[in-house]
Amino acid sequence: MAKSNGTNSMTGFARASGQDEKLSWHWEAKSVNGKGLDLRCRLPQGMEGLESHVRKRVSDQFSRGNFSLHLATQETGKGSQFQINRSFLEELIETAREIQKANDNIEPIRLESLLSVKGVIDVATDIEDEVEIEARQKAILNDLDITLSGLEDVRAEEGGKIKKVLSGLLEKIGNLSQQADATAEMQPDRIKSKLADQVAELLEAQPALPEDRLAQEAAVLMTKADVREELDRLTAHREAAEQLLADGGVIGRRLDFLCQELNREANTLCSKAAELDLSNIGLELKATIEQLREQVQNIE
Repeated sequence: MAKSNGTNSMTGFARASGQDEKLSWHWEAKSVNGKGLDLRCRLPQGMEGLESHVRKRVSDQFSRGNFSLHLATQETGKGSQFQINRSFLEELIETAREIQKANDNIEPIRLESLLSVKGVIDVATDIEDEVEIEARQKAILNDLDITLSGLEDVRAEEGGKIKKVLSGLLEKIGNLSQQADATAEMQPDRIKSKLADQVAELLEAQPALPEDRLAQEAAVLMTKADVREELDRLTAHREAAEQLLADGGVIGRRLDFLCQELNREANTLCSKAAELDLSNIGLELKATIEQLREQVQNIE
């Protein structure tokens, strides 16, 4: 089975049932978020041999998630026949009567007690041949395929909803980056204005600082306040995340890495902000990136 190329969630639930003349079965499959692919499989006694088939089918169809699969079975036909050994039972009854006559103080022996004597009732169980067993196992595995396909559909549907949320958050990050860029353009002029006032005060101070020293300090402040590299990297990481969403497939880990990089740039932006407006935009960026990261944890 081919893996889906869409954006899939890691959470879902599905079930399927089937039966033949002697047995009915019921599959349940559940998956939740996980760093890798982990499977817990519960099979009824006598069907442990199916586990390798189950694991292969899950690994062929999915890449990430914690999976729980449960198979329950129940007999539907007459798998056993009972036969009473009448001659043996009549001998027991006759013996019980003789004992009763010889011992008046003994309570009458009940029929159910005699029926419980070993050898009175014989149980004949149908013995299935290999062809019947293989046919049933094939049918059970076919219903497993139906269950896993249903689970994949649920995960894909949920993934589509998450994709819309992620796209909206990335768009918001883009808008905030544009606002930060517009604010950053004004930041050098404001820094120059503040520096001019500070320089004027320092020149009047005694002893006055040398002009070359003032120029060096001004240059350092201007360099620290330059956030254009951070904004460029924010844009690059956001566009990479948007491309991953467009491509689909197993993208959860790569999206999570990009969230870390986006958060790193937002932190630097906040630390460099010389104006309250830019600082507030940086804080909103961090909050939006955190929302993005939380949603990404659900993606396969």
